[in-house]
Amino acid sequence: MSQYVADRSQPVPLDRYEQLVAYFETACKPRANWRIGTEYEKVAVWAESGRAVPFSGGIEEVLRRLADRHGWAPILEDGRLVALQGDGATVTLEPGAQLELSGQVCENVHCAHREFVEHQKQIVGIGDALGIAFLGLGMQPLSTLDEMDWVPKRRYAIMAPYMLRVGTLGQRMMKQTATVQVNLDYDSERDAMRKLRVGMGIAPLLTAMFANSPISDGRLNGFLSFRGHIWTDTDPARCGLLPFVFKESCGFTDYVDYALDVPMYFLVREGRWIDMTALTFRRFWKEGYQNERATLADWNAHLTTLFPETRLKTFIEVRSIDSQPPELMLAAPALVKGIFYEDDCLTAAWDLVKRWSWDDRVRLYHAVHRQALKARVGGIEVRELAHELLAIAGEGLARHGQLNADRDSEAVYLERLQELVRRGRCPAELIIEQWEGPWNRDMRRLVDGTAYRLPS
Repeated sequence: MSQYVADRSQPVPLDRYEQLVAYFETACKPRANWRIGTEYEKVAVWAESGRAVPFSGGIEEVLRRLADRHGWAPILEDGRLVALQGDGATVTLEPGAQLELSGQVCENVHCAHREFVEHQKQIVGIGDALGIAFLGLGMQPLSTLDEMDWVPKRRYAIMAPYMLRVGTLGQRMMKQTATVQVNLDYDSERDAMRKLRVGMGIAPLLTAMFANSPISDGRLNGFLSFRGHIWTDTDPARCGLLPFVFKESCGFTDYVDYALDVPMYFLVREGRWIDMTALTFRRFWKEGYQNERATLADWNAHLTTLFPETRLKTFIEVRSIDSQPPELMLAAPALVKGIFYEDDCLTAAWDLVKRWSWDDRVRLYHAVHRQALKARVGGIEVRELAHELLAIAGEGLARHGQLNADRDSEAVYLERLQELVRRGRCPAELIIEQWEGPWNRDMRRLVDGTAYRLPS
Protein backbone atom coordinates (compact mmCIF):
# COMPACT_ATOMS: atom_id res chain seq x y z
CA MET A 1 0.00 0.00 0.00
CA SER A 2 1.33 3.38 -0.96
CA GLN A 3 2.48 5.86 1.66
CA TYR A 4 -0.19 8.55 1.94
CA VAL A 5 1.25 11.94 1.02
CA ALA A 6 -0.84 14.98 1.83
CA ASP A 7 -1.59 17.22 -1.15
CA ARG A 8 -0.44 20.70 -0.09
CA SER A 9 -1.74 22.43 -3.20
CA GLN A 10 -5.04 24.26 -3.39
CA PRO A 11 -7.81 21.62 -3.38
CA VAL A 12 -9.44 21.01 -6.77
CA PRO A 13 -13.18 20.37 -6.28
CA LEU A 14 -14.69 17.48 -8.23
CA ASP A 15 -17.71 19.07 -9.86
CA ARG A 16 -18.04 16.99 -13.02
CA TYR A 17 -17.79 13.34 -14.01
CA GLU A 18 -15.42 14.38 -16.80
CA GLN A 19 -12.80 15.31 -14.20
CA LEU A 20 -12.70 11.71 -12.96
CA VAL A 21 -12.05 10.48 -16.49
CA ALA A 22 -9.57 13.26 -17.24
CA TYR A 23 -7.45 12.04 -14.31
CA PHE A 24 -6.48 9.07 -16.49
CA GLU A 25 -6.48 10.93 -19.81
CA THR A 26 -3.93 13.49 -18.62
CA ALA A 27 -1.60 10.67 -17.51
CA CYS A 28 -1.06 9.44 -21.10
CA LYS A 29 2.61 9.70 -22.14
CA PRO A 30 4.31 9.43 -25.53
CA ARG A 31 6.26 6.23 -25.97
CA ALA A 32 9.57 8.06 -25.81
CA ASN A 33 8.74 8.91 -22.19
CA TRP A 34 7.71 5.44 -21.06
CA ARG A 35 9.54 4.20 -17.98
CA ILE A 36 9.25 1.33 -15.52
CA GLY A 37 8.95 1.37 -11.74
CA THR A 38 9.17 -1.53 -9.29
CA GLU A 39 8.03 -1.87 -5.69
CA TYR A 40 9.71 -4.55 -3.58
CA GLU A 41 8.18 -5.70 -0.28
CA LYS A 42 10.16 -7.85 2.16
CA VAL A 43 9.23 -9.64 5.38
CA ALA A 44 11.68 -9.27 8.27
CA VAL A 45 12.32 -11.75 11.09
CA TRP A 46 14.65 -12.05 14.04
CA ALA A 47 17.46 -14.24 12.71
CA GLU A 48 17.66 -16.37 15.85
CA SER A 49 13.97 -17.19 16.25
CA GLY A 50 12.34 -16.59 12.86
CA ARG A 51 9.64 -14.49 14.48
CA ALA A 52 8.41 -11.30 12.84
CA VAL A 53 10.33 -8.15 13.71
CA PRO A 54 7.95 -5.57 15.21
CA PHE A 55 7.89 -1.92 14.30
CA SER A 56 8.82 -0.70 17.80
CA GLY A 57 12.29 -1.84 18.77
CA GLY A 58 12.96 -3.31 15.35
CA ILE A 59 11.96 -1.92 11.96
CA GLU A 60 11.75 1.66 13.20
CA GLU A 61 15.42 1.35 14.14
CA VAL A 62 16.19 -0.01 10.66
CA LEU A 63 14.59 3.12 9.19
CA ARG A 64 16.53 5.34 11.59
CA ARG A 65 19.85 3.78 10.58
CA LEU A 66 18.99 3.97 6.88
CA ALA A 67 18.42 7.69 7.36
CA ASP A 68 21.54 8.23 9.43
CA ARG A 69 23.93 6.20 7.28
CA HIS A 70 22.58 6.43 3.76
CA GLY A 71 21.04 9.85 3.44
CA TRP A 72 17.35 8.97 3.38
CA ALA A 73 15.08 11.76 4.63
CA PRO A 74 12.78 10.67 7.49
CA ILE A 75 8.97 10.89 7.25
CA LEU A 76 7.16 11.03 10.59
CA GLU A 77 3.56 10.34 11.55
CA ASP A 78 2.50 11.25 15.08
CA GLY A 79 6.16 11.48 16.00
CA ARG A 80 7.07 7.99 14.77
CA LEU A 81 9.44 7.27 11.88
CA VAL A 82 7.24 5.42 9.38
CA ALA A 83 8.87 6.07 5.98
CA LEU A 84 11.89 7.49 4.18
CA GLN A 85 12.23 9.70 1.13
CA GLY A 86 15.19 9.40 -1.22
CA ASP A 87 16.19 10.65 -4.65
CA GLY A 88 13.16 9.52 -6.65
CA ALA A 89 12.49 6.58 -4.34
CA THR A 90 10.82 5.88 -1.00
CA VAL A 91 11.07 3.25 1.72
CA THR A 92 7.70 2.59 3.34
CA LEU A 93 6.13 0.08 5.70
CA GLU A 94 3.21 -2.27 5.23
CA PRO A 95 0.91 -2.83 8.24
CA GLY A 96 2.94 -5.73 9.68
CA ALA A 97 6.24 -3.83 9.29
CA GLN A 98 7.08 -5.37 5.91
CA LEU A 99 9.76 -3.10 4.41
CA GLU A 100 9.02 -1.79 0.92
CA LEU A 101 11.31 -0.04 -1.53
CA SER A 102 9.31 1.95 -4.08
CA GLY A 103 12.07 2.35 -6.60
CA GLN A 104 12.88 5.25 -8.83
CA VAL A 105 11.36 5.50 -12.29
CA CYS A 106 13.81 3.73 -14.57
CA GLU A 107 14.40 3.65 -18.31
CA ASN A 108 15.40 0.00 -18.18
CA VAL A 109 15.77 -3.00 -15.87
CA HIS A 110 19.53 -2.50 -15.55
CA CYS A 111 18.79 0.75 -13.74
CA ALA A 112 16.31 -1.06 -11.45
CA HIS A 113 18.91 -3.75 -10.80
CA ARG A 114 21.57 -1.27 -9.71
CA GLU A 115 19.12 0.40 -7.34
CA PHE A 116 17.93 -2.92 -5.89
CA VAL A 117 21.49 -4.14 -5.30
CA GLU A 118 22.31 -0.94 -3.43
CA HIS A 119 19.13 -1.32 -1.36
CA GLN A 120 20.07 -4.93 -0.62
CA LYS A 121 23.49 -3.83 0.64
CA GLN A 122 21.94 -1.20 2.87
CA ILE A 123 19.31 -3.34 4.54
CA VAL A 124 21.51 -6.44 4.94
CA GLY A 125 24.30 -4.41 6.53
CA ILE A 126 21.91 -2.82 9.01
CA GLY A 127 19.92 -6.02 9.53
CA ASP A 128 23.02 -8.08 10.36
CA ALA A 129 24.02 -5.56 13.04
CA LEU A 130 20.57 -5.75 14.62
CA GLY A 131 20.06 -9.52 14.32
CA ILE A 132 17.36 -9.04 11.65
CA ALA A 133 17.02 -11.14 8.51
CA PHE A 134 15.06 -10.04 5.44
CA LEU A 135 13.59 -13.08 3.72
CA GLY A 136 13.02 -13.82 0.05
CA LEU A 137 9.50 -15.12 0.72
CA GLY A 138 6.00 -13.89 -0.02
CA MET A 139 4.74 -14.56 3.50
CA GLN A 140 5.76 -14.29 7.14
CA PRO A 141 6.77 -17.92 7.84
CA LEU A 142 6.29 -18.25 11.62
CA SER A 143 4.50 -15.46 13.48
CA THR A 144 0.72 -15.62 13.65
CA LEU A 145 -1.55 -12.61 13.28
CA ASP A 146 -2.06 -12.30 17.03
CA GLU A 147 1.69 -12.28 17.62
CA MET A 148 2.30 -9.39 15.23
CA ASP A 149 2.02 -5.71 16.06
CA TRP A 150 0.51 -3.07 13.79
CA VAL A 151 2.62 -0.27 12.36
CA PRO A 152 1.17 2.89 14.01
CA LYS A 153 -0.26 4.56 10.92
CA ARG A 154 -3.69 6.10 11.18
CA ARG A 155 -4.87 4.61 7.90
CA TYR A 156 -4.24 1.10 9.25
CA ALA A 157 -6.37 1.82 12.33
CA ILE A 158 -9.27 2.47 9.94
CA MET A 159 -8.56 -0.42 7.57
CA ALA A 160 -7.95 -3.18 10.14
CA PRO A 161 -11.47 -3.39 11.65
CA TYR A 162 -13.05 -2.88 8.22
CA MET A 163 -11.22 -5.97 6.93
CA LEU A 164 -13.00 -8.10 9.53
CA ARG A 165 -16.37 -6.96 8.17
CA VAL A 166 -15.75 -7.71 4.48
CA GLY A 167 -13.65 -10.90 4.46
CA THR A 168 -11.80 -13.44 6.58
CA LEU A 169 -8.22 -12.99 5.35
CA GLY A 170 -7.80 -9.22 5.02
CA GLN A 171 -5.72 -8.79 8.14
CA ARG A 172 -3.43 -11.58 6.97
CA MET A 173 -2.99 -9.67 3.72
CA MET A 174 -2.11 -6.53 5.62
CA LYS A 175 0.32 -7.95 8.18
CA GLN A 176 1.80 -11.15 6.77
CA THR A 177 2.18 -10.93 2.98
CA ALA A 178 4.78 -9.42 0.68
CA THR A 179 4.72 -8.83 -3.06
CA VAL A 180 6.55 -7.32 -6.01
CA GLN A 181 4.62 -4.78 -8.09
CA VAL A 182 5.60 -3.44 -11.50
CA ASN A 183 4.40 -0.06 -12.81
CA LEU A 184 4.04 0.82 -16.51
CA ASP A 185 3.08 3.83 -18.59
CA TYR A 186 0.44 4.10 -21.32
CA ASP A 187 0.03 6.46 -24.27
CA SER A 188 -3.75 6.47 -24.78
CA GLU A 189 -7.03 5.15 -23.48
CA ARG A 190 -6.85 2.26 -25.92
CA ASP A 191 -3.32 1.40 -24.82
CA ALA A 192 -4.22 1.62 -21.13
CA MET A 193 -7.23 -0.66 -21.52
CA ARG A 194 -5.26 -3.12 -23.61
CA LYS A 195 -2.53 -3.33 -20.97
CA LEU A 196 -5.09 -3.61 -18.19
CA ARG A 197 -6.79 -6.47 -20.07
CA VAL A 198 -3.56 -8.35 -20.75
CA GLY A 199 -2.35 -7.83 -17.18
CA MET A 200 -5.60 -9.24 -15.84
CA GLY A 201 -5.53 -12.05 -18.39
CA ILE A 202 -2.03 -13.27 -17.57
CA ALA A 203 -2.41 -12.73 -13.81
CA PRO A 204 -2.76 -16.48 -13.08
CA LEU A 205 0.37 -17.21 -15.11
CA LEU A 206 2.37 -14.61 -13.19
CA THR A 207 1.12 -15.97 -9.87
CA ALA A 208 2.07 -19.50 -10.91
CA MET A 209 5.58 -18.66 -12.09
CA PHE A 210 6.43 -16.61 -9.00
CA ALA A 211 4.49 -18.61 -6.35
CA ASN A 212 6.60 -18.31 -3.19
CA SER A 213 4.49 -18.42 -0.02
CA PRO A 214 4.01 -22.07 1.03
CA ILE A 215 4.83 -21.69 4.75
CA SER A 216 2.95 -19.65 7.35
CA ASP A 217 2.27 -19.94 11.07
CA GLY A 218 5.27 -22.27 11.27
CA ARG A 219 4.04 -24.97 8.91
CA LEU A 220 3.11 -25.79 5.32
CA ASN A 221 -0.19 -24.08 4.53
CA GLY A 222 -1.31 -26.24 1.60
CA PHE A 223 -0.71 -23.52 -0.99
CA LEU A 224 2.17 -22.58 -3.27
CA SER A 225 1.00 -18.96 -3.32
CA PHE A 226 -0.87 -18.49 -0.07
CA ARG A 227 -0.42 -14.75 -0.62
CA GLY A 228 -2.42 -15.08 -3.83
CA HIS A 229 -5.16 -17.06 -2.09
CA ILE A 230 -5.41 -14.51 0.71
CA TRP A 231 -6.51 -11.86 -1.78
CA THR A 232 -9.53 -14.01 -2.74
CA ASP A 233 -11.12 -13.43 0.69
CA THR A 234 -9.87 -9.97 1.57
CA ASP A 235 -12.53 -7.64 0.13
CA PRO A 236 -14.56 -8.71 -2.92
CA ALA A 237 -15.49 -5.11 -3.74
CA ARG A 238 -11.91 -4.05 -4.44
CA CYS A 239 -9.82 -7.19 -5.11
CA GLY A 240 -9.35 -9.94 -7.69
CA LEU A 241 -10.19 -10.05 -11.39
CA LEU A 242 -12.46 -7.41 -12.96
CA PRO A 243 -14.90 -8.88 -15.52
CA PHE A 244 -15.58 -5.61 -17.37
CA VAL A 245 -11.90 -5.32 -18.34
CA PHE A 246 -12.31 -8.22 -20.79
CA LYS A 247 -14.86 -6.37 -22.93
CA GLU A 248 -13.34 -4.96 -26.11
CA SER A 249 -15.34 -1.79 -25.57
CA CYS A 250 -13.86 -1.19 -22.11
CA GLY A 251 -12.63 2.35 -21.53
CA PHE A 252 -11.68 4.80 -18.80
CA THR A 253 -15.35 5.35 -17.94
CA ASP A 254 -15.74 1.67 -17.04
CA TYR A 255 -12.90 1.87 -14.56
CA VAL A 256 -14.25 5.16 -13.18
CA ASP A 257 -17.68 3.60 -12.61
CA TYR A 258 -16.08 0.60 -10.88
CA ALA A 259 -14.01 2.84 -8.62
CA LEU A 260 -16.94 5.11 -7.78
CA ASP A 261 -18.91 2.19 -6.35
CA VAL A 262 -16.16 0.82 -4.09
CA PRO A 263 -16.42 1.88 -0.42
CA MET A 264 -13.83 4.40 0.70
CA TYR A 265 -11.37 3.85 3.53
CA PHE A 266 -10.56 7.35 4.74
CA LEU A 267 -10.63 11.08 4.17
CA VAL A 268 -7.81 13.34 5.35
CA ARG A 269 -8.49 16.94 6.29
CA GLU A 270 -5.89 19.14 8.00
CA GLY A 271 -4.26 16.16 9.68
CA ARG A 272 -7.56 14.53 10.68
CA TRP A 273 -8.20 11.01 9.40
CA ILE A 274 -11.93 10.41 8.96
CA ASP A 275 -13.36 6.88 8.71
CA MET A 276 -15.31 6.77 5.42
CA THR A 277 -15.90 3.01 5.16
CA ALA A 278 -19.69 3.43 5.24
CA LEU A 279 -19.70 5.43 1.97
CA THR A 280 -18.79 4.63 -1.60
CA PHE A 281 -16.83 7.31 -3.39
CA ARG A 282 -19.87 7.95 -5.60
CA ARG A 283 -22.02 8.76 -2.60
CA PHE A 284 -19.36 11.01 -1.07
CA TRP A 285 -18.91 12.78 -4.40
CA LYS A 286 -22.64 13.32 -4.82
CA GLU A 287 -23.65 14.12 -1.23
CA GLY A 288 -20.48 15.15 0.62
CA TYR A 289 -19.79 14.24 4.24
CA GLN A 290 -19.81 16.47 7.33
CA ASN A 291 -19.57 19.60 5.19
CA GLU A 292 -16.64 18.13 3.23
CA ARG A 293 -16.79 17.84 -0.55
CA ALA A 294 -14.78 15.53 -2.82
CA THR A 295 -11.54 16.83 -4.34
CA LEU A 296 -9.15 15.53 -6.97
CA ALA A 297 -6.73 14.60 -4.17
CA ASP A 298 -9.46 12.46 -2.57
CA TRP A 299 -9.99 10.66 -5.90
CA ASN A 300 -6.28 10.00 -6.18
CA ALA A 301 -6.13 8.62 -2.63
CA HIS A 302 -9.19 6.42 -3.21
CA LEU A 303 -7.67 4.88 -6.35
CA THR A 304 -4.66 3.75 -4.29
CA THR A 305 -7.00 1.74 -2.04
CA LEU A 306 -8.33 -0.47 -4.86
CA PHE A 307 -6.50 -3.79 -5.14
CA PRO A 308 -7.44 -5.68 -8.33
CA GLU A 309 -4.81 -7.98 -9.84
CA THR A 310 -3.93 -5.20 -12.29
CA ARG A 311 -4.65 -1.63 -11.25
CA LEU A 312 -5.18 1.58 -13.19
CA LYS A 313 -3.89 4.87 -11.80
CA THR A 314 -1.73 7.38 -13.65
CA PHE A 315 0.11 4.20 -14.66
CA ILE A 316 -0.69 0.49 -14.92
CA GLU A 317 0.29 -1.57 -11.87
CA VAL A 318 0.82 -5.34 -12.19
CA ARG A 319 0.16 -6.88 -8.77
CA SER A 320 0.03 -10.71 -9.07
CA ILE A 321 3.54 -11.66 -7.95
CA ASP A 322 4.79 -13.00 -4.58
CA SER A 323 7.92 -11.38 -3.20
CA GLN A 324 11.01 -13.21 -4.40
CA PRO A 325 14.57 -14.08 -3.37
CA PRO A 326 17.00 -11.42 -4.61
CA GLU A 327 18.22 -13.54 -7.52
CA LEU A 328 14.67 -13.66 -8.95
CA MET A 329 13.45 -10.21 -7.95
CA LEU A 330 14.40 -8.45 -11.20
CA ALA A 331 12.70 -11.15 -13.27
CA ALA A 332 9.39 -9.47 -12.44
CA PRO A 333 10.06 -6.06 -14.04
CA ALA A 334 11.99 -7.73 -16.87
CA LEU A 335 9.10 -10.03 -17.74
CA VAL A 336 6.55 -7.23 -17.60
CA LYS A 337 8.63 -4.75 -19.58
CA GLY A 338 9.37 -7.28 -22.32
CA ILE A 339 5.69 -8.06 -22.79
CA PHE A 340 4.01 -4.69 -22.30
CA TYR A 341 6.37 -2.33 -24.13
CA GLU A 342 6.30 -4.05 -27.52
CA ASP A 343 2.98 -4.01 -29.42
CA ASP A 344 3.20 -7.42 -31.00
CA CYS A 345 4.55 -8.96 -27.77
CA LEU A 346 1.51 -7.58 -25.98
CA THR A 347 -0.68 -9.07 -28.72
CA ALA A 348 1.12 -12.42 -28.46
CA ALA A 349 0.62 -12.49 -24.68
CA TRP A 350 -3.09 -11.79 -25.13
CA ASP A 351 -3.31 -14.54 -27.76
CA LEU A 352 -2.25 -17.04 -25.05
CA VAL A 353 -5.23 -16.23 -22.84
CA LYS A 354 -7.91 -14.53 -24.94
CA ARG A 355 -10.01 -17.63 -25.68
CA TRP A 356 -10.82 -18.40 -22.07
CA SER A 357 -14.31 -17.84 -20.74
CA TRP A 358 -14.88 -15.85 -17.56
CA ASP A 359 -15.46 -19.14 -15.70
CA ASP A 360 -12.16 -20.47 -17.06
CA ARG A 361 -10.37 -17.38 -15.76
CA VAL A 362 -11.88 -17.64 -12.30
CA ARG A 363 -11.17 -21.36 -11.98
CA LEU A 364 -7.57 -20.91 -13.07
CA TYR A 365 -7.12 -17.88 -10.81
CA HIS A 366 -7.99 -20.08 -7.82
CA ALA A 367 -6.21 -23.23 -9.07
CA VAL A 368 -2.75 -21.66 -9.44
CA HIS A 369 -2.69 -20.69 -5.77
CA ARG A 370 -2.38 -24.39 -4.90
CA GLN A 371 -0.98 -25.93 -8.07
CA ALA A 372 1.07 -23.12 -9.66
CA LEU A 373 2.58 -24.33 -12.95
CA LYS A 374 0.79 -27.69 -12.74
CA ALA A 375 -2.68 -26.11 -12.94
CA ARG A 376 -4.49 -26.67 -16.23
CA VAL A 377 -6.87 -24.66 -18.38
CA GLY A 378 -8.50 -25.93 -21.55
CA GLY A 379 -6.40 -29.09 -21.31
CA ILE A 380 -3.14 -27.11 -21.28
CA GLU A 381 -0.76 -27.04 -18.34
CA VAL A 382 0.15 -23.55 -17.11
CA ARG A 383 3.81 -24.52 -17.39
CA GLU A 384 3.47 -24.55 -21.20
CA LEU A 385 1.82 -21.14 -21.23
CA ALA A 386 4.44 -19.73 -18.88
CA HIS A 387 7.21 -21.03 -21.12
CA GLU A 388 5.65 -19.22 -24.10
CA LEU A 389 5.12 -16.06 -22.07
CA LEU A 390 8.79 -15.99 -21.11
CA ALA A 391 9.79 -16.43 -24.75
CA ILE A 392 7.58 -13.48 -25.69
CA ALA A 393 9.13 -11.33 -22.96
CA GLY A 394 12.64 -12.32 -23.99
CA GLU A 395 11.93 -11.29 -27.57
CA GLY A 396 10.61 -7.93 -26.43
CA LEU A 397 13.65 -7.24 -24.26
CA ALA A 398 16.01 -8.28 -27.05
CA ARG A 399 14.33 -5.76 -29.36
CA HIS A 400 14.76 -3.01 -26.79
CA GLY A 401 18.51 -3.57 -27.11
CA GLN A 402 19.37 -1.97 -23.76
CA LEU A 403 22.69 -3.39 -22.56
CA ASN A 404 24.58 -3.23 -19.28
CA ALA A 405 28.35 -2.82 -18.85
CA ASP A 406 28.83 -6.55 -19.54
CA ARG A 407 26.90 -6.20 -22.83
CA ASP A 408 23.97 -8.23 -21.46
CA SER A 409 20.46 -7.36 -22.59
CA GLU A 410 17.67 -7.06 -20.03
CA ALA A 411 16.75 -10.66 -20.86
CA VAL A 412 19.59 -11.74 -18.54
CA TYR A 413 17.21 -11.19 -15.59
CA LEU A 414 14.85 -13.86 -16.93
CA GLU A 415 17.41 -16.69 -17.08
CA ARG A 416 16.85 -18.17 -13.61
CA LEU A 417 13.09 -17.98 -14.00
CA GLN A 418 13.30 -19.61 -17.44
CA GLU A 419 15.27 -22.51 -15.94
CA LEU A 420 12.67 -22.98 -13.20
CA VAL A 421 9.78 -22.96 -15.66
CA ARG A 422 11.63 -25.35 -17.97
CA ARG A 423 11.77 -27.77 -15.02
CA GLY A 424 8.11 -27.11 -14.20
CA ARG A 425 8.97 -25.67 -10.80
CA CYS A 426 8.05 -22.52 -8.93
CA PRO A 427 10.08 -21.03 -6.04
CA ALA A 428 7.63 -22.41 -3.46
CA GLU A 429 8.31 -25.99 -4.53
CA LEU A 430 12.03 -25.50 -3.97
CA ILE A 431 11.27 -24.19 -0.47
CA ILE A 432 9.02 -27.15 0.30
CA GLU A 433 11.70 -29.62 -0.80
CA GLN A 434 14.21 -28.06 1.53
CA TRP A 435 11.70 -27.71 4.39
CA GLU A 436 10.68 -31.36 4.21
CA GLY A 437 14.24 -32.53 3.50
CA PRO A 438 17.55 -30.98 4.66
CA TRP A 439 15.96 -28.26 6.77
CA ASN A 440 13.93 -30.87 8.67
CA ARG A 441 11.16 -28.30 9.32
CA ASP A 442 13.60 -26.23 11.37
CA MET A 443 12.67 -22.53 11.28
CA ARG A 444 16.25 -21.37 11.81
CA ARG A 445 17.34 -23.34 8.75
CA LEU A 446 14.49 -21.81 6.74
CA VAL A 447 15.61 -18.34 7.80
CA ASP A 448 19.23 -19.07 6.97
CA GLY A 449 18.25 -20.58 3.61
CA THR A 450 16.02 -17.71 2.48
CA ALA A 451 17.71 -14.65 4.06
CA TYR A 452 19.04 -11.83 1.91
CA ARG A 453 22.87 -11.79 1.70
CA LEU A 454 25.28 -9.06 0.76
CA PRO A 455 25.50 -9.22 -3.05
CA SER A 456 28.81 -10.36 -4.47
